[in-house]
Amino acid sequence: MYDYIKGKLSKITAKYIVVETGGLGYIINVANPYSFSDQMQQEVQIYLHQVIREDAHLLFGFHTEEEKDVFLKLISVSGIGPTTALAIVAVDDNAGLVAAIDNSDIKYLMKFPKIGKKTAQQMILDLAGKFVEAPVENGKATKALAAGNQELDDAMEALLALGYKAAELKKIRTFFEGTNETADKYISSSLKMLMKG
Repeated sequence: MYDYIKGKLSKITAKYIVVETGGLGYIINVANPYSFSDQMQQEVQIYLHQVIREDAHLLFGFHTEEEKDVFLKLISVSGIGPTTALAIVAVDDNAGLVAAIDNSDIKYLMKFPKIGKKTAQQMILDLAGKFVEAPVENGKATKALAAGNQELDDAMEALLALGYKAAELKKIRTFFEGTNETADKYISSSLKMLMKG
């Protein structure tokens, strides 16, 4: 089993990257391959998880150990395979994922790729309370991640319903992490920020 690989990032495709080391190029399936674009032809360190099947040996890669830990917890759930887990990691909403699991929010979990009601229920059953430490995003621990923030979740859901894009709202959510306001207050403040551009 591999822990990580260090080598030159030699290729990026829509589904995987290739890291060259020791004269060999390793195909590594990653959540968002193009997030590595600024490291092309540079040395990278990718955290790995190997999946061995009868017809293939697959490598799944991650920017951080925390991202890898989320992936490993997800594939421990019955009904979630490596491809589905990677698709969930690709959404880059660890805060929402952990909060939804700990708050038994099936509706929120069903927004993730390939997650139906039964699998969402299984995720809650298997993983509630398992995310003790907050995953690290961009080198900084996300505040209040394990505890979750239902008011903020409700506000973001309302803004999505109004037609705002998830990418826009991600920045807003990050700004408000660790605060404690009502959903109405979050919506009001978010609209002001969005209108300012």
